[in-house]
Parts: sequence; structure tokens; C-alpha cells
Amino acid sequence: MRTLRLLTVGGVIAYRALFNWTSPGMFVGTLLVGPLFQLLFFAYLGRELQVGDDRFFIVGNAVLASSLACVFGGTMAIGNERRFGTLGHVLLSPRSRTAVFLGRALPYAGNGLLIAAFTLTGGALLLGLRIPPGALPGMALALTVGSLSCGFFGLALGALGLRFRDIWVISNVSVALMLLLTGVNVPPSALPGWLAAIGQGLPITHAAAAARLLAGGADLTEALRPLGIEVLVGAAWAVLAALLLKVFEVESRRHASLDTL
Repeated sequence: MRTLRLLTVGGVIAYRALFNWTSPGMFVGTLLVGPLFQLLFFAYLGRELQVGDDRFFIVGNAVLASSLACVFGGTMAIGNERRFGTLGHVLLSPRSRTAVFLGRALPYAGNGLLIAAFTLTGGALLLGLRIPPGALPGMALALTVGSLSCGFFGLALGALGLRFRDIWVISNVSVALMLLLTGVNVPPSALPGWLAAIGQGLPITHAAAAARLLAGGADLTEALRPLGIEVLVGAAWAVLAALLLKVFEVESRRHASLDTL
């Protein structure tokens, strides 16, 4: 129970302390309006190029919408501790730093889920996509799993902040790679094999595939395989984040570089 409290309550407190979207206008413009316009752009581009139908782009970009909050949120969850000079206090805590930092991903994943649901609803209403009511619980599950997977991916990138000074370039490049390689806008069959293989290891790739199956009228049982793979991908990124945090913490203590900006 103490560990669970550390994961949940500790994550929420850190979210409130380190959250960078300082005003409602910035939150709405950056995290709600931006992904919705991105969805519309790719949907109309897809119509012109005949790459995929509206469902392909609406569902794919709705799942992708969580990436902005999750990737940059996970990065800020660690990077801002260093930026604001509080990282040393966290690392001196007698509690498990792994649990402390892994809990940081949960509020950002919840934030990403909210953004994904908003983008899916807005895109469906604006472009006239009809989603079977029976598919909604399964799609909510797919969005949740995708957001969690993406949150742990962001945390793994944030762990690099214990070693590197500028992690924002890595975050921006990672978001661009997710846009291109996860199959949300470009079908994997249209990519070179090695790029498609990289996309299989990135978050939201399999969550988007599962959500598309459900939106097309498939049963939840048909979507369990891609959902299971997405869970494994998210777990792998969580383990990698925990390992990187431990290794870089030890190295940073050895080189006295924790508070170096």
C-alpha cells in the first residue's frame, strides 16, 4: 500500500509541481486544438492521396494525440527536477526512486488519455465517422494502454536527463518518429522493412491497430492480440526507464553532475 501510495499520490503531487502548461489557454491551444487540426490535416491529405479512408486517419491520429503530453510530460517529470534544482532532494529520499519516477508517468498518461478521447470525439463529429457503440469500451481500453505505453516511453527519454544536458532535441525527434513510423498516418506496408520494424517497438503502434479494428466493427477478442503486444511494449519501456534511471543516478553521483545545467 505504501508503494501504491508513492506511485499515485507522489505522481500527482509532482505533476502539479512540475507541470509546464501554465494557463488554460496554453493547455487548450497546445494539447487540444493542435492535435485536432493535425488530425484534420492528415485526413484531408489522405483523401487527396487516397492513402486511407477517414477512419484510418481519425483513429490513428486520436491515438497519436496522447504522445505530445506523454512524451514531453515524461521528459519534464525528470528534466524539470534538474532544471529547478530539486533533483538532489529527490535522490536523497530513502524511498525507492524507481517507484517515485515510474509514478510520474501516470498523471501524464491520464492527461494523454483525455487528449486522445477529445481528439477522437472531435474528429468523428467533424468528419462524420460513425463508431459502433459497442466498440467504445474496447477503444477506451486501447487509448488507455497506448497512453500508458507512451508515458513510460517519455519517462525513458527523461531518464537521459540525468546524463545529457539537452534532452529536448531527443524528445522532438522521438515525436517526429512516432508520427512517421507508428502506422498512424503512413501504413507500415508503405515503409521500408527496417523502418517498419523500428515502428513495431515504438508505443501506440499496436494500440492504434487495435483501435482501428474496433472502430471497424471487430469484436474485442480480435483486438486482444495487438493490445497484448502494446502492453508488452509499454512494460519494456518501463523496465528500460527504471534501468536507465538507476544506472545514470549512480554515474551522476560518481561524477557529481546531478545539478549541472
